Amino acid sequence: MEELDGEPTVTLIPGVNSKKNQMCFDWGPGEMLVCETSFNKKEKSEMVPSCPFIYIIRKDVDVYSQILRKLFNESHGIFLGLQRIDEELTGKSRKSQLVRVSKNYRSVIRACMEEMHQVAIAAKDPANGRQFSSQVSILSAMELIWNLCEILFIEVAPAGPLLLHLLDWVRLHVCEVDSLSADVLGSENPSKHDSFWNLVTILVLQGRLDEARQMLSKEADASPASAGICRIMGDLMRTMPILSPGNTQTLTELELKWQHWHEECERYLQDSTFATSPHLESLLKIMLGDEAALLEQKELLSNWYHFLVTRLLYSNPTVKPIDLHYYAQSSLDLFLGGESSPEPLDNILLAAFEFDIHQVIKECSIALSNWWFVAHLTDLLDHCKLLQSHNLYFGSNMREFLLLEYASGLFAHPSLWQLGVDYFDYCPELGRVSLELHIERIPLNTEQKALKVLRICEQRQMTEQVRSICKILAMKAVRNNRLGSALSWSIRAKDAAFATLVSDRFLRDYCERGCFSDLDLIDNLGPAMMLSDRLTFLGKYREFHRMYGEKRFADAASLLLSLMTSRIAPRSFWMTLLTDALPLLEQKQVKVIFSAEQTYELMRCLEDLTSRRPVHGESDTEQLQDDDIETTKVEMLRLALARNLARAIIREGSLEGS
Repeated sequence: MEELDGEPTVTLIPGVNSKKNQMCFDWGPGEMLVCETSFNKKEKSEMVPSCPFIYIIRKDVDVYSQILRKLFNESHGIFLGLQRIDEELTGKSRKSQLVRVSKNYRSVIRACMEEMHQVAIAAKDPANGRQFSSQVSILSAMELIWNLCEILFIEVAPAGPLLLHLLDWVRLHVCEVDSLSADVLGSENPSKHDSFWNLVTILVLQGRLDEARQMLSKEADASPASAGICRIMGDLMRTMPILSPGNTQTLTELELKWQHWHEECERYLQDSTFATSPHLESLLKIMLGDEAALLEQKELLSNWYHFLVTRLLYSNPTVKPIDLHYYAQSSLDLFLGGESSPEPLDNILLAAFEFDIHQVIKECSIALSNWWFVAHLTDLLDHCKLLQSHNLYFGSNMREFLLLEYASGLFAHPSLWQLGVDYFDYCPELGRVSLELHIERIPLNTEQKALKVLRICEQRQMTEQVRSICKILAMKAVRNNRLGSALSWSIRAKDAAFATLVSDRFLRDYCERGCFSDLDLIDNLGPAMMLSDRLTFLGKYREFHRMYGEKRFADAASLLLSLMTSRIAPRSFWMTLLTDALPLLEQKQVKVIFSAEQTYELMRCLEDLTSRRPVHGESDTEQLQDDDIETTKVEMLRLALARNLARAIIREGSLEGS
């Protein structure tokens, strides 16, 4: 994985001559913007680009496929289940669980492949049909590779059972025989069907000898002259020794029985027993493992790995895993015959037969269009303890590197990014850092999406990201004039400066409208009001109004005075506070609300305001308007303060006298 095996593929931009014009680009988390520039060294006068478009090049387009989204969603659950497998499980119990996980992955691939196949058939646009068919081929190749890796690396089948697994593997992926069988058996006279002998041959090539015998019985019934040799061939097929799953015989016993059976087949060939029937003689040569006879059936075999398994079945049924690579390489060479070069799929399968796990992963990474396959396969193989020794030079192991790449691709999608979070969680070295970088780039289009992102960050104690998201949402709320929401987000972000800004907006709205909005929020600020002085003032000022409404005039007066004398209230709001004190000063009750000392404090505040002197170094940026209304307010306040002072002095004096 450390070096590039070839030049990367060239992506052509429509309408752009890259040899004549220069391009500019900008990377994104999952895509790249490309456009033509007006920069031209030779012709400085021509500044207009010939291709006035901006192109978006995505590195992982598969995440936008509706059908493949099911693959990503379903495999996500399997992945999480695999991570929770008890590490203490060992031996057969652990192996059986890992095999079950592998089969679950394959069933998801196959389900998506079948759905994609149906869509390809139903597609009205030929181009779309071809695209879906191409995707079906890719999914089929993925399942083929995964199944082989399951047999060789996870099942770790020994000699004997190994061939049974490989036969099942071929039968599963070379399935044209089923439709051919239905076609032949559905005819009036199956033995006379044009494809009858092709069907029998394919059944023999796949080791489905019981079905082949049944087909030969139809030939015997239809042609009495050949009934004898058909019966002999049927007996040979019936007596061929095969190690069945429930059989307790040893490999040595199987090899001896197979050798006797093979010698019997040789005698029939030498005696020319089947000379009168070229088809049966050809079948006998195949059952003897004759390479020339097998290669004559290239069209029916269709690929070299089918040829390999058939060759092993009839020449070395107890092949050991260690010898597979020799047979695989020679089968590939024989089947291609130098006429063509191996395809990427051939190289991947060959690497698997050589038990070169890293080469399999490397070839798949190059050949496949996304990281889903290699990420999940590598993770599974890592749980099988097969990749423990392979670390990459840049600090992460292969499993983590591939999971990070896959999760990064998911984050390019507007909804699949939620799956990517869990993949980052299970990357112990670089997962958290990668999650922090990617989650900051998620566009917060709706509040619902923002809450999802926020919940994810809070669950993982990602303090900086929580603060950043809350600030973004607070800014959006302010722009939409939703002050209550803005204040709530700024408190959640613990952003004192922004909380002060929003509090100022609340106070300005109060001055303009004469009432507060979002009373429930302000009434229940609790300890959060201590975040900033302005927020504290907003909460306390609302508390003053609530006390006044409850006719707790003395408490309201004390609170109002403390807001001014403590300098928590902004100077620009003093006149509003003094105006709020007027009804308390002019109360027609026997009991005086403001004491003489409190009245002196209010007078001093009024004089400070009217003299326009800065208080404690705070610059007086908003000067009083010198108009009749303001003058009237000041005169009314002075008169009310003087009256209250007189009443307070009299009352306090009479109390002292008594």
